[in-house]
Order: sequence, then C-alpha cells, then structure tokens
Amino acid sequence: MGRSNVGKSTLINALLNRLNNKVAFVSSKPGKTRSANFYKIYVHGADSAETNFCLVDMPGYGYAARSRDEREGWWKLANSYFSGTRDTVFALHLIDFRHGPISGDAELTDWLDGLDMPRQIVFTKGDKVPRGRSKIFYGQYVNGGLVSILPPIVTSGKNDDSAESVREAILRIIRELNNA
Repeated sequence: MGRSNVGKSTLINALLNRLNNKVAFVSSKPGKTRSANFYKIYVHGADSAETNFCLVDMPGYGYAARSRDEREGWWKLANSYFSGTRDTVFALHLIDFRHGPISGDAELTDWLDGLDMPRQIVFTKGDKVPRGRSKIFYGQYVNGGLVSILPPIVTSGKNDDSAESVREAILRIIRELNNA
C-alpha cells in the first residue's frame, strides 16, 4: 500500500523478477491501479521450506487523475479487504524515499494501527536520492517515529539487492508471524 505513483507496481515487478516482462502495469500517471490485484506466490526455499502467500496490490491514495468519488472508493475497497475474513498477515507500506512520509502516509499509518495491522516500511525510488543524502534521509525518517516490523528497506525499483532484501523480509515476516 502507498500513495499514488509511489512505485507499487514497479516494486511488484522487481520482486517477481519481471522487470522486462511486466505483470503489474507501470505508468508515469498516478492512479492507474484501480482495483485490488492479487498475485499468488509460491516459494520453495533452499531449506525445502515451502511458503505460499498472496501479494495484493491495492490502489494508491493521494493525488491521482481520478474523480474524488473514485478515490474515496479506493479507501472503501481497502477497508473492505482488510476488515473482511481474509487472513491478512501484514502490510507493506511503501513511501517515496525522496519525500519521506507525507500526510497520506500518516493517515495510512493511523488506519493500519486502528486495524492492529503490522506493517513493513519499504522506501521506493531510493536510486533518485544522491548517495550522500541517503543516510541523512533514512535517519530522519526512522527517527521520526516510523513503526516497521523490521528496519525499513530502501529500494531502487530494479531487480537488485534491494528487491532481494524485500523478498527476504517478506518471507521472514510471514514465517515468524505464522509461527507466533
């Protein structure tokens, strides 16, 4: 989950090793994701452990070239999804690393807290921040009170070590929460 144009679809494609043959539509215009999109993931670990889960891409919040009614409908969709009978384990909260948490992110945080929903913070577009500023930004954001299951992860939107870090974090969180 995250604001419109934060890079949710780009991250999904990186996580699924599908940067050249995309499964999630990527657009420079905010608001292209208009429904909950489900990706069934099957992971067979080196330790022969099998982890199956569903990754859900939710519409973004905040600015989007859509009507106010449609944008409000996205929150209703999220409310319906998270308050339903689904076994939702945690949320990935995506935040644009260049801008840090904005008002919509605070609203999402409050909403997830109200649902008692754990979250993993994933910063997107980390490659758009100069290296010298990355540590400063990260420290400011983390010390600003962000709550995350594991330390927040900075990603670049490419299939690189940062995507692998998110993959590993997802599997670790699922396994730990399922064993709790």
